[in-house]
Amino acid sequence: MRKAIRWLLSLVVLIGTVGAGSTAAGAATAAGPKKTKDIKDRILAIPGMSLTEEKPVDGYRYFVLNYTQPIDHRHPENGTFQQRLTLLHKSVDRPTVFFTSGYNVSTKPSRSEPTKLIDGNQVSLEYRYFVPSRPDPADWKKLDIEQAANDQHRLFKALHRIYGKNWIATGGSKGGMTATYYRRFFPHDMDGTVAYVAPNDVDNDEDAAYDRFFRTVGTARCRADLAAIEREALLRREEMVDRFQKWADKEKQTFQQIGNADRAYEVMVTDLVFGFWQYQPAETACAKVPKPTVSTDGLWKWMDEVGGFDSYTDQGMERYTPYYYQAGTQLGEPGYQYPNVKDLLKYPGINNSRTFVPKDIPMAFDKSAMPDIDNWVRHHAHRMMFVNGQYDPWSSEHFELGAGARDSYVFTVPGGNHGANIEKLKGADRAKATAELLDWAGVKAPGDKKAAPHLPYDKKLDKREIRRMPMLRP
Repeated sequence: MRKAIRWLLSLVVLIGTVGAGSTAAGAATAAGPKKTKDIKDRILAIPGMSLTEEKPVDGYRYFVLNYTQPIDHRHPENGTFQQRLTLLHKSVDRPTVFFTSGYNVSTKPSRSEPTKLIDGNQVSLEYRYFVPSRPDPADWKKLDIEQAANDQHRLFKALHRIYGKNWIATGGSKGGMTATYYRRFFPHDMDGTVAYVAPNDVDNDEDAAYDRFFRTVGTARCRADLAAIEREALLRREEMVDRFQKWADKEKQTFQQIGNADRAYEVMVTDLVFGFWQYQPAETACAKVPKPTVSTDGLWKWMDEVGGFDSYTDQGMERYTPYYYQAGTQLGEPGYQYPNVKDLLKYPGINNSRTFVPKDIPMAFDKSAMPDIDNWVRHHAHRMMFVNGQYDPWSSEHFELGAGARDSYVFTVPGGNHGANIEKLKGADRAKATAELLDWAGVKAPGDKKAAPHLPYDKKLDKREIRRMPMLRP
C-alpha cells in the first residue's frame, strides 16, 4: 500500500608514543599529551567516505555523508555509485544503531526508538536506487535484497573499526523488512535486530490474510461506515474526478504513469480502507468517518487526510519507483478484494506495482526470495524482535518464529497501527522488549536491576516523521 523511517561508529586512537622512560616518551610528556583525532577526521579517513555537511545537534555530532558502493557487489569492477547516509555521533564508547527506512534517508537529525532507549549512536543508510543514491545509468536488475544487504554489510565493516561496541539493526515497515533481510544474509554483523511493523509476504499469490483482516478489524460499526463512504466516493466519481483534475492542473501535477485522473482516483478509493487502518488512530478516527450524505468539500477533505490526492500523481509516485519495482520482483504486495465496490470499478486489477513502474523497466517476480527469508527467520533467528500493530493491515502477514529461533520475540501492540513500537506495548511485553534490547546492546547485563539508560523525549530528535505515500507501500 502506498503511504507510510538510521546509523554509527566507535573507538578513539591516541596519537603519540608509549614506552615508559624512553626519550620519545619524555619528549611527548614535555610537549603535553597529544590530542585525540577528531571523529569527523576518523570517519572521512575511511576510503570512499565523503562529507556533504555537518549540522549542529545538542548532545551529538551530526554528519550527512556519501559512501562509494559497488553497483554490483558480486562484480565490484563494474562501476560504483554514491550512497547517502547520516551519522548521529554520541560516543565511540556507546553502542550503535543501524537504521534503515527502506527508502530515502532524511537529512534532518532524528533518533529511532532503539537509539533513544540505549543512548547510542545512529547510522542511517539510504536504500539503493532511491534518489540521489541511484547509479547512472540505472541497471534495475541490481536492485535486490541481497545487493542492499551487501551495502549495509560493507558500510558496517568500514564503521565498526571506529565504533567497536555492540550494534543493533532496526527499521520500520520496509525498513524493518530491510533490517531482517540484512540479518539473513549477514547473521553475525549485528548483536540484535528490532523490526517494526514488517510485512512478510511469503506467497504473493495467497493474500487471504488481508481479506480476513478487513472482515474483522475494529468494530462492525466502523467497518460498515468505511464501506459506505468508500462506495459513496465512487458513486460521486464524475464530480470528484473533475475536481481532482482541476486541482492537479493548478498544482502542476500529472497522471502520465497511471494513465489519467479517473484511473488515479479509482486506485485511491480502493486504498482508502487500507490507509485508514494503517495510519488513523482507530479510537478517535472511527467517529470521524463521514456519512454518505457528506458534502463534496467534506468528502474531499477526508479522502485527502486518509489517502492524500498528491500521492497518486506522477510527482507523488516517482520517488517510490524503487519500492514498486521491488514489490513486483521480490517483496510481494497485498492483493485484497473490494467486495463492497466491485460493481463500481472501471479498471479492476490496476492497483498493483506494475502500474506504477515505467513500462521500459522490465519486471519478473522471484518466487523464491521471500520463502527463503521466512524459512531463515523461523529456523535461525537469533536476538531478533518483531513489533506489530493489531490494527495495522501490514501485520496481517507478519514474521513468525519457529523452533529453531533463539532469544527472539514477536510482540503485538493492542489496537496499534503502523506506528506500533516498544513504548506502546503493554506491561510485561514492554518491560521484556526493553530489557532484551538493552541486553543485546550491551548496556545492561542480564539480571541487572538498574534503570535503563532511556533518554527523555526530545521534540526535535524524536518526533516521528510520517511520510504520505500511496497505500501499496509499507
